[in-house]
Amino acid sequence: MLRTIVAALLAAFALTVRAETPPKAQVPPPPPLPDKSQEEEQSGFQPEPQVSIIQKGDETITEYRLNGKLYMVKVQPKVGPAYFLLDEAGNGQMKRFEGEPNLKPPMWVLFKF
Repeated sequence: MLRTIVAALLAAFALTVRAETPPKAQVPPPPPLPDKSQEEEQSGFQPEPQVSIIQKGDETITEYRLNGKLYMVKVQPKVGPAYFLLDEAGNGQMKRFEGEPNLKPPMWVLFKF
Protein backbone atom coordinates (compact mmCIF):
# COMPACT_ATOMS: atom_id res chain seq x y z
CA MET A 1 0.00 0.00 0.00
CA LEU A 2 2.79 2.38 0.90
CA ARG A 3 4.51 1.51 -2.37
CA THR A 4 1.38 2.45 -4.31
CA ILE A 5 1.07 5.82 -2.59
CA VAL A 6 4.76 6.61 -3.16
CA ALA A 7 4.51 5.54 -6.79
CA ALA A 8 1.40 7.69 -7.30
CA LEU A 9 3.11 10.72 -5.73
CA LEU A 10 6.23 10.23 -7.86
CA ALA A 11 4.11 9.92 -11.00
CA ALA A 12 2.19 13.09 -10.11
CA PHE A 13 5.44 14.94 -9.42
CA ALA A 14 6.95 13.76 -12.69
CA LEU A 15 3.88 14.96 -14.62
CA THR A 16 4.04 18.42 -13.07
CA VAL A 17 7.76 18.75 -13.73
CA ARG A 18 7.37 17.56 -17.28
CA ALA A 19 4.48 19.91 -18.01
CA GLU A 20 5.61 22.44 -20.54
CA THR A 21 5.49 26.08 -19.72
CA PRO A 22 3.47 28.02 -22.27
CA PRO A 23 5.57 30.11 -24.65
CA LYS A 24 5.81 33.78 -23.84
CA ALA A 25 3.19 35.73 -25.69
CA GLN A 26 4.69 38.25 -28.05
CA VAL A 27 3.10 41.66 -27.83
CA PRO A 28 2.39 43.09 -31.27
CA PRO A 29 3.86 46.51 -31.98
CA PRO A 30 1.51 49.48 -31.57
CA PRO A 31 -0.34 50.58 -34.67
CA PRO A 32 1.10 53.55 -36.54
CA LEU A 33 -0.24 56.99 -35.72
CA PRO A 34 -2.85 58.19 -38.18
CA ASP A 35 -1.68 60.80 -40.66
CA LYS A 36 -3.23 64.22 -40.57
CA SER A 37 -6.08 64.36 -42.96
CA GLN A 38 -5.90 66.87 -45.77
CA GLU A 39 -8.98 68.61 -44.38
CA GLU A 40 -7.26 69.25 -41.04
CA GLU A 41 -4.16 70.60 -42.74
CA GLN A 42 -6.15 72.87 -45.06
CA SER A 43 -8.48 74.15 -42.33
CA GLY A 44 -5.56 74.89 -39.99
CA PHE A 45 -7.25 73.04 -37.13
CA GLN A 46 -4.88 72.56 -34.21
CA PRO A 47 -5.95 70.49 -31.21
CA GLU A 48 -3.34 72.11 -28.94
CA PRO A 49 -2.90 75.81 -28.16
CA GLN A 50 0.12 77.73 -29.40
CA VAL A 51 2.02 79.50 -26.64
CA SER A 52 4.27 82.49 -27.40
CA ILE A 53 6.50 84.03 -24.73
CA ILE A 54 7.60 87.62 -25.31
CA GLN A 55 10.01 89.65 -23.18
CA LYS A 56 9.05 93.33 -23.27
CA GLY A 57 11.03 95.55 -20.95
CA ASP A 58 10.53 94.30 -17.41
CA GLU A 59 7.47 92.21 -18.30
CA THR A 60 7.09 88.69 -19.59
CA ILE A 61 4.04 88.36 -21.82
CA THR A 62 2.67 84.90 -22.60
CA GLU A 63 0.11 84.68 -25.42
CA TYR A 64 -2.18 81.67 -25.83
CA ARG A 65 -3.73 81.03 -29.26
CA LEU A 66 -6.04 78.29 -30.47
CA ASN A 67 -6.49 77.89 -34.24
CA GLY A 68 -4.68 81.19 -34.68
CA LYS A 69 -7.10 83.12 -32.44
CA LEU A 70 -5.76 84.86 -29.33
CA TYR A 71 -7.86 83.86 -26.32
CA MET A 72 -5.65 84.61 -23.28
CA VAL A 73 -2.65 86.75 -22.38
CA LYS A 74 -0.65 86.42 -19.17
CA VAL A 75 1.41 89.43 -18.15
CA GLN A 76 4.07 88.83 -15.49
CA PRO A 77 5.72 92.08 -14.36
CA LYS A 78 9.20 91.91 -12.85
CA VAL A 79 7.75 93.10 -9.54
CA GLY A 80 4.27 92.12 -8.41
CA PRO A 81 1.72 89.44 -9.22
CA ALA A 82 0.76 88.35 -12.71
CA TYR A 83 -2.49 89.39 -14.34
CA PHE A 84 -4.43 87.85 -17.18
CA LEU A 85 -6.36 89.21 -20.13
CA LEU A 86 -9.06 86.75 -21.19
CA ASP A 87 -11.46 86.73 -24.14
CA GLU A 88 -14.47 85.11 -22.45
CA ALA A 89 -17.05 85.55 -25.21
CA GLY A 90 -14.75 84.86 -28.15
CA ASN A 91 -15.42 88.28 -29.68
CA GLY A 92 -11.92 89.74 -29.30
CA GLN A 93 -12.75 91.85 -26.21
CA MET A 94 -10.23 91.09 -23.46
CA LYS A 95 -11.23 91.28 -19.79
CA ARG A 96 -8.58 91.72 -17.09
CA PHE A 97 -8.28 89.28 -14.19
CA GLU A 98 -5.98 89.66 -11.21
CA GLY A 99 -4.35 86.39 -10.19
CA GLU A 100 -5.48 83.14 -11.79
CA PRO A 101 -8.59 83.57 -13.96
CA ASN A 102 -11.61 81.39 -13.35
CA LEU A 103 -11.48 79.56 -16.64
CA LYS A 104 -14.54 77.59 -17.56
CA PRO A 105 -13.19 75.12 -20.10
CA PRO A 106 -14.39 73.88 -22.45
CA MET A 107 -16.01 76.85 -24.15
CA TRP A 108 -17.41 76.28 -27.62
CA VAL A 109 -19.09 78.61 -30.05
CA LEU A 110 -22.24 76.78 -31.09
CA PHE A 111 -23.77 79.36 -33.39
CA LYS A 112 -22.22 82.40 -34.99
CA PHE A 113 -24.35 84.96 -36.84
